[in-house]
Amino acid sequence: MSLADLVPKEAAYNYAFLDEQSKREVRRATLKAVAIPGYQVPFGSRELPIARGWGTGGLQVTMSLIGPGDTVKVIDQGTDAGVNALNLRRLVERTTGLPTTDRTEDASVIQTRHRIPEQPLRADQVIVFQVPLPEPLRFIERDEAATRRMHAEADYARAWVALYEDIVHSGTITRAAGYPALVNGRHIFSPSPIPRWDLPKLHRAPYLSLFGAGREKRVYAVPPWTSVEPLAFEDYPFAVESMAGRVCERCGATGVYMDEFIEGEGPRRYRCNDTAYCDAMFDANEAGDTGRVAQLEAVAVAVAATHRRVQTLSAAGK
Repeated sequence: MSLADLVPKEAAYNYAFLDEQSKREVRRATLKAVAIPGYQVPFGSRELPIARGWGTGGLQVTMSLIGPGDTVKVIDQGTDAGVNALNLRRLVERTTGLPTTDRTEDASVIQTRHRIPEQPLRADQVIVFQVPLPEPLRFIERDEAATRRMHAEADYARAWVALYEDIVHSGTITRAAGYPALVNGRHIFSPSPIPRWDLPKLHRAPYLSLFGAGREKRVYAVPPWTSVEPLAFEDYPFAVESMAGRVCERCGATGVYMDEFIEGEGPRRYRCNDTAYCDAMFDANEAGDTGRVAQLEAVAVAVAATHRRVQTLSAAGK
């Protein structure tokens, strides 16, 4: 007997881990969510080999959608190398045999935690968000039955009052990640804890955005070309985080979302949060590919234009 004989053989998994009935249930919930933008559809969240709160909702949505021919990308707060992203990607590979990628443009399904890639997504791509808290009214009302009634009646007065009180206390709207927005002129929704920088990318986007909350057992969606309007006042319009003057120390990029590093008394250093974009820019600079560099710089210009368009609508009260 050898040591290899003592190692238990790996159990055979169903395709994409979930049983077929569970995947059908998630797909039915997803279809309803797409039909009613921003509405939280309940579903029977299954047990997975990861803890609740670490992406089980988004993973179930992803596993119910993918099939032969798909390429999957998993990111964790902008990076493909995070522990959470690596473990989810390994589970997808082991249970489906599908290829995975770090390149945004090569993926057909992108599962993400708290970021939208800098490179614009195409109409043939789907982005799936991991959502820890799907209820946008939880910070003003803890009773689940009450929040459901408020959504049913479109009674969002208290949400507006909460923003007004924030301005009174702080002089501005301090809400950063997970900034509430109105979808299709009807439902207020939580865009997961993405930074305000990413929220305008959802407005009339050509791609399908799906949101899965495993712990809370909710799925919701923003279909392609659907309006996503951040809550704001005409005299206190929505604004994204300022990245003016910030340059990535690794690839030299500007105009994208940056991570800030402070070490002791030294100067502040910045690096692209989206590692796939940073790698692409770094490789293009190293290879002297000016065409590719210009293409990537155009991404930042397009993002800035998206920000201006949504901020203009916000200032106009539309």
